[in-house]
Amino acid sequence: MYRNLIRSWGALKFCLLLFVLGSCDHEYEYRYFQSGKVSRNYQTQNVIVVIIDGLRYTEAWGDSIHKFMPRISNDLADIGVINNSFYNKGGTYTSAGHTSITTGIYQEIDNGGAELPENPSIFQYWNQAYGNDPLKSWIITSKDKLAILGNCINPYWTDKFKPPVNSGVDGLGLGSGYREDSLTLKTAIEILKVHHPNLVIINFRDPDYSAHSGIWESYVNGIRKTDEYVFRLWQFIQTNSYYTNTTTMFVTSDHGRHLDSVADGFAGHGDGCDGCRHLGFFACGPDFKNGITLNEPREQIDLPATIARLMGFELPNTKGKVMFELFSRR
Repeated sequence: MYRNLIRSWGALKFCLLLFVLGSCDHEYEYRYFQSGKVSRNYQTQNVIVVIIDGLRYTEAWGDSIHKFMPRISNDLADIGVINNSFYNKGGTYTSAGHTSITTGIYQEIDNGGAELPENPSIFQYWNQAYGNDPLKSWIITSKDKLAILGNCINPYWTDKFKPPVNSGVDGLGLGSGYREDSLTLKTAIEILKVHHPNLVIINFRDPDYSAHSGIWESYVNGIRKTDEYVFRLWQFIQTNSYYTNTTTMFVTSDHGRHLDSVADGFAGHGDGCDGCRHLGFFACGPDFKNGITLNEPREQIDLPATIARLMGFELPNTKGKVMFELFSRR
């Protein structure tokens, strides 16, 4: 009898152990995908990320006279940091490049907007950590397919802590088509004026859209126009009482373009060639150095890690590193 009781008690303890382990594992997974506040002591209160879609490094900072981007090189470079060694080490196409910038994780993903990112974005993590009003973060893109950046398929995060998305024609999202970049700039400035969001990503479709035509002059004109839009955005930031002296701006690309030695040259992209992977990078803000050019090997997933540091929240499950070399002090 006692032997049976002992056996029954042993079986019960084993079942309890399995239950506890299972609960712990579930709790571990839950915490693993949660963010939290991180102590911070920076002047930056707002971060705006500008993605110039498909700009190849050789036509950006790789050009010694910067003939296609005079505004950024002449009017902004002295107030920020350039890094000539910034790379996309994931998929070199639009959806993948933007996903790595917003999640801190490289992911192969459908490039037509038919698939959500697997992991939460910096917007969701920041909103969750601080219990933000959703209108305090925004995704504003010329390409309608980038509406996917507002959500993810992680079961703990699907449809939670989402930022508002204004993508494509009239901001209507997937299926509406691509919007002119001039309208995206106008929309972005209006959203900044009305809602005062603190965390924003803006996608300008050129020069990628124009480069796919295979017409070189269209491609470089797309660069010139976007260069002007970035400058106007910074002008607005500096003249708006909510944003001046408290805003950090990053300017980079989601992917580059094939080198001329590749069959379709600048018109295409999507492989591992240096032209597709090597990107331009510029950052300016109250906590960053001024007039500095770096050659520090960095990659896309380091950008969201740096944003998380500036804005004071955890970014779980990323291998990205904070780009401390940008900071004027740690």
